[in-house]
Amino acid sequence: MAPRPAPGNAARVLRLVHEEGPISRAELTRRTGLNRSTTLALVGELVDLGLVHEEAPPAGVRGTGVGRPSPVVRASADVVAAAAVVEIDAVTVALVGLDGSVRRHRTAPQDRPPTGPEAVDTIATLLGALRADADERTGDAAPGTVDRVPAVRVVGIGVAVPGTVRVEDGTVQYAPHLGWRDEPVAGPLTTRTGLPVAVANDANLGAWAERLAGSGRGVDDIVYLNGGASGIGGGVIAAARPLIGADGYAGELGHTFVAANGIRCHCGAVGCLETEASREALTTAAGTAPDDLRGLAAALAEGRPELEAVVDRQVSALATALRNAIHTVNPEVVVLGGFLGVLLTHVGDRILDAVRAQSMPGTADRLRIVPAALGDDVLTRGAAEVGFRELLRDPATVTRTAPAVGTSPDPSTHQPQTDRDAAVEEARPA
Repeated sequence: MAPRPAPGNAARVLRLVHEEGPISRAELTRRTGLNRSTTLALVGELVDLGLVHEEAPPAGVRGTGVGRPSPVVRASADVVAAAAVVEIDAVTVALVGLDGSVRRHRTAPQDRPPTGPEAVDTIATLLGALRADADERTGDAAPGTVDRVPAVRVVGIGVAVPGTVRVEDGTVQYAPHLGWRDEPVAGPLTTRTGLPVAVANDANLGAWAERLAGSGRGVDDIVYLNGGASGIGGGVIAAARPLIGADGYAGELGHTFVAANGIRCHCGAVGCLETEASREALTTAAGTAPDDLRGLAAALAEGRPELEAVVDRQVSALATALRNAIHTVNPEVVVLGGFLGVLLTHVGDRILDAVRAQSMPGTADRLRIVPAALGDDVLTRGAAEVGFRELLRDPATVTRTAPAVGTSPDPSTHQPQTDRDAAVEEARPA
């Protein structure tokens, strides 16, 4: 009997299929450096686990050399991560397929920022409703019919929060807009659901999502800034890996110093980026609802002088913050999301020109500043990536971490990641 392929190689293949999208078996062989028979065995193992499937190459595609065209390997849409996004005014949970598809989602509006236990309870409740919904849809069609909806398998939960997160145990150390200090999230949520749980800063997850599937796709050095209800969050990708820092708190670019005589920030400092370039200030001047980005864009297009004065101040503050980031990490691309993306679209090259005017020669020559591409799905996609973390480390965990829809999982089966060395080694959200 041939030896079973090493789990490490199965994980390499699965990660490539997951991150690169549908990919031919021949390309997997080339990218991994494995021989064809090993790739065939690994893909077969992943097919047996239900994580991928093979399909015929598109019509007209010809093989290279002798033989038939190589089959295309596609990640399963029915193996899902639960992606939870906690914000000051809502908690959202979505089921995201291993193929990147957002299957379905539910949102619970909040009339005040939820406490840590309330957020955990809401996430567990929404996930239970999504599971029940999936179970109901699966049972709608008769077995064997073409339109039968496959049952989903939930393999993990990723949680995005607007705060600093301790990587070793999934505790939110400080989330000022939520009012959280040292709130355990991963442990209680694992106890409630029986699933592995990973918690991370929302902007760090947004940065990774934009690199995988958005404006930074394929770029190894990225700075990501998102402006939303919880201020300005930042994330950095350096040499194709998230920059996390000694305790997981790197990338807090919203607290970059930009104004000596500025507004005092909740963090205690004066003149932070998120106080000098705030969504509230811009939307108040525009006369639009805080979350109405389309309305904000329309108001900016009117070119009202009083609104342009606010735009000028925010462009100046943002350029100063980006100059600091560029001199520190030298990114190839800066991605701006939320209201910052609307601001960028309105002013065009003004931000880039201001950054270059303040930067050392050569540091910003190749720099691009672009709006985020994933829109409302950016944090959902990012949270899903950490939800898939254990599966992508070892695909065999799918048989241990995927309780059937509608069942009551054993909470003792999985515990949150506690080995900090492993967390740092696997700094990538996925």
